[in-house]
Amino acid sequence: MKILRQLLIVTSMATIFTAACNTAEEKTEPANAAPEAQMKQEKWGTVDGKDVYLYTLTNKSGATIKITNYGGIVTSWVTPDKNGKSTSIVLGFDSLSGYLAKPPYFGAIIGRYGNRIAKGSFKIDTTTYTLAKNNGVNHLHGGDKGFDKVVWHGLTKKSSPSSTSITLHYVSLDGEEGYPGNLKVDVTYTLTDENELSIEYSAETDKPTVVNLTNHSYFNLTGDPSKTILDHSLQVNADKYTPVDKGLIPTGELKEVKGTAFDFLQPHTIGERIASVEGGYDHNFVLTRKEKGLELVATLSDSISGRKLEVFTEEPGLQFYSGNFLDGTIKTSNGTAINKYAALCLETQHFPDAPNQPAFPSTLLKPGEKYHTITKYKVSVSK
Repeated sequence: MKILRQLLIVTSMATIFTAACNTAEEKTEPANAAPEAQMKQEKWGTVDGKDVYLYTLTNKSGATIKITNYGGIVTSWVTPDKNGKSTSIVLGFDSLSGYLAKPPYFGAIIGRYGNRIAKGSFKIDTTTYTLAKNNGVNHLHGGDKGFDKVVWHGLTKKSSPSSTSITLHYVSLDGEEGYPGNLKVDVTYTLTDENELSIEYSAETDKPTVVNLTNHSYFNLTGDPSKTILDHSLQVNADKYTPVDKGLIPTGELKEVKGTAFDFLQPHTIGERIASVEGGYDHNFVLTRKEKGLELVATLSDSISGRKLEVFTEEPGLQFYSGNFLDGTIKTSNGTAINKYAALCLETQHFPDAPNQPAFPSTLLKPGEKYHTITKYKVSVSK
């Protein structure tokens, strides 16, 4: 009996040990599952006595987008090409110092007013507001110290199984850069597992003001800024554009694109007709919208990398800028000169100089109203 009891004890212990091992194995299984979207935060420096951070958003396929709270800048968007090689499709720098040298708005949030305002002034009711003239005699992208050159507050960070996001918050005080009203702004960047970058803008004011927010990322789908974007193919759903004067201020005319170098209703390479556009493309396209919500408005593609970039927006306009003023004086972090046509911008927006042109869609925001708009960029690859 004694021997039998000992055998029963040994058998019971073996059963417990086996069960424990199985439980341990079950707990380790999720480590082999597909990775979920995630975000990392790191200290990146200091500006105006405020901490600057770099946020890295990663989706389950391994694509990454880096964003800093200095200027709300998208510093990189690394995604694979048709051969599986991962490179960044936007111009940017590896350190904060590159941005403190004031490059031309690389990847930044632009505000209060994206694009130009003629002669640096506008009127609301009977009051005239005077702004900085930082682009010849005109006002550009919010002034001398627009939203691209301030430290935003990293408000909330969220990760889910299919996306990860960061919300940045900034309060633009009454009179900042000449604009009226205290403007509270939130911008949420979200990277999804479908390789989409969604940018959601929200704002409220305590005085009537004008608002036109956008993102100024420079795209080169080859992932190599030593190559130009002239062989990129572009299609834009716009049957009109806004011609400009020598200062790039709209004349007020909405001109048909048909029969001009601005006709991108069907895909054309950018270099195909750029020589006939004085100074290159830096124009607002009047989007042919079918509805008020988020809608596909432009497609950019590159045969070298196989990458395609689709642009969705709720905005009425799209500024296509072909990198005309890049002149090689700015270099990437690895020393590559950023020359003319090294990248392009597709900035969703209301029209330039709308505060002075009542026929254009209004950019006026009043107390009690909410400014809200979403733009989405989606990357895919064709083999």
